[in-house]
Amino acid sequence: MEFDEVLTGLYSEQGRQNPYPWYAALHEHGPIGAIPRRSEHSSVVAVAAGYDVVDRVLRDPQWYKQAPPGWQEQEILRTFNSSMMFVNPPDHTRMRAVFARTFTPRRLGALEPVIERVVGERLDAMAEAGAGGAEVDFVADFAYPVPALVMAEFIGLPEADLAWYRQRVDWIDEFMDVAGKTPQRLALANQAADELRGYYRDLIAHRRRRPGEDLISGLVEALDAGGMELTDEELISNLIVLFNASFVTTVYMFSNGLPLLLEHPDVVAALPGDDALARGCVDEVLRMESPVHFLARAAPADTELAGVPVGRDENVLLLIAGANRDPSRFPDPDRFDPHRTGPPSLAFGIGLHFCLGSAVSKLEGRLALPRLFQRFPRLAVTRTPDYSGSLFLRGIDKLFVTTGTR
Repeated sequence: MEFDEVLTGLYSEQGRQNPYPWYAALHEHGPIGAIPRRSEHSSVVAVAAGYDVVDRVLRDPQWYKQAPPGWQEQEILRTFNSSMMFVNPPDHTRMRAVFARTFTPRRLGALEPVIERVVGERLDAMAEAGAGGAEVDFVADFAYPVPALVMAEFIGLPEADLAWYRQRVDWIDEFMDVAGKTPQRLALANQAADELRGYYRDLIAHRRRRPGEDLISGLVEALDAGGMELTDEELISNLIVLFNASFVTTVYMFSNGLPLLLEHPDVVAALPGDDALARGCVDEVLRMESPVHFLARAAPADTELAGVPVGRDENVLLLIAGANRDPSRFPDPDRFDPHRTGPPSLAFGIGLHFCLGSAVSKLEGRLALPRLFQRFPRLAVTRTPDYSGSLFLRGIDKLFVTTGTR
């Protein structure tokens, strides 16, 4: 197939359900390919799936994130473009420094008992729901509530608000897909951003009156003490984006990873009690089933990437999920191997915008997966998984299982 035919297939319904054969076809064309000039993607001139090209661009701080036209007119885009995930230096550096001070080894260590407690509670709930061989929705009963409850406690969100919060997260995630820029999805994303901003304003005001041990309390205390260059509105933007990014990716790490792990019963049987294996499984799940499939970067000047010309301010689409299966860097890339050596996966990005919450996500996976299989060694998927259909955040939204308990 020609390069543009492969891209057409990737954007099709078949490609959305299983993009990996299309990524493999892209690799046959080399690490990067130029897109035929068309009005619908006038600012994106190339697509890169080669690991070295994607890694190089993400590590280079001169390649920047380009705000979409008219972003000042939309609440959701104003929120994105006042958060560290979407802005460039020096604003990115200023914002990230504030949050980096809170993601300390001490705070991460304090999360371990929280994760252990939440996992135990969700396993009990799964056992109850699955009694007598009844089907359980693994996403609704485990993959979603574990990271949602952990991040809520870490950040300082009341558990009772999570159902309300999730609907707004879904509206934002649907808008972020390449096919999500419809007027209806934009309106819902704007509504979500507006309501979440009001929610966080009230929460910040409450924490100022009655501080706790959570992230918001710590940030508010530090900001009020001076010495940190962050406004309340910037703090709100970053909290919205941080919560979305940190727990949605973990939901998909669990839901995407379960069918993959169950294909390897020897690994599942060995997981309880083997921390090194648990770490390897988390890394390999993230490599093979990256929750985030692509990013974009704009060129700081006229340049070439692996022989493909890119003009100043033109965008390259970086297929990180494709790069994670680049056969030149990962031999036999479609084979699950928790003992794999080689370069790190790009599931959480690399360089300037490396995901700040990646350590939390990996910790949750490392602690939760062994306990899951220790509790339910005969866990089994009963239906074909229901994928999100998004090319940006690809994951299983419904996954029915039986626990194998009587």
